[in-house]
Amino acid sequence: MTKTTNQWLGEAIAALGTTEFEPALYAWLGQVCDIDNVTMLAYFEDRGPKVFFSHANEPRVFERLNSDYVRGIYLLDPIYALHTKRAEEGFYRLRDVAPDQFRRNEYFATYYRRTTLTDEVDFLAHPAPGVSVTICVGRDASSARQFSARDLSRLREVSPIVIPLASRHWSRLRSEAGQDDRAIVQALRDRLKEERGIPLSPRQGEIAFLILRGHSSASIGLLLGISPQTVKVIRKQLYRKCAITSQAELFSLLTPYLLGL
Repeated sequence: MTKTTNQWLGEAIAALGTTEFEPALYAWLGQVCDIDNVTMLAYFEDRGPKVFFSHANEPRVFERLNSDYVRGIYLLDPIYALHTKRAEEGFYRLRDVAPDQFRRNEYFATYYRRTTLTDEVDFLAHPAPGVSVTICVGRDASSARQFSARDLSRLREVSPIVIPLASRHWSRLRSEAGQDDRAIVQALRDRLKEERGIPLSPRQGEIAFLILRGHSSASIGLLLGISPQTVKVIRKQLYRKCAITSQAELFSLLTPYLLGL
């Protein structure tokens, strides 16, 4: 007999606290809406992310998950930025929270585009202080589709169930106070000065990191409380100090220093 959606949900609830929870949750979400891939992971303040479960119809989606993403590229992910900003628990679509030039930045061109993801939504939970768990549901090249308004409505409707389940299942995760955006920028500045002899000012470091995340000069100005023209001046100084002329070169210069932070 074919199981109902509620029966799939019941199995996920019954599996709370066991190793069967993640695949059971994925199976239920697949009944709510057609999905091509899912990733369940946690972000911490004092260390890199931990992946609990991933599944994709298209192998390229997770081809560089362990080699690049968890080693440092996650620092440029708009969903990780929700963690650092301590955004409210909820349902988020990547395109709605990404910086204004996300699809034009080097992180998108060099990493994200190669995953073949065409759409992504995330359930964000905070099961413990300093910890965020995200359940990322996506569409990729295997279907070459985006989520329809109906798909998004269905997924949003179940977020009041998904988020408490995630909080309960991962409630024992712990994180000490530690890494935030300021600490990341400081670490980048320290490593760049030590290994390349390039002494970025605190403001130049901030702007470099925001450029890598995909923010325009106008967006950076709003975040830092300065004018876009001032941002452009500092950006020129940054490029001159680093002996580069483009965002692509900035990405190539700084990305190696993100790995292992």
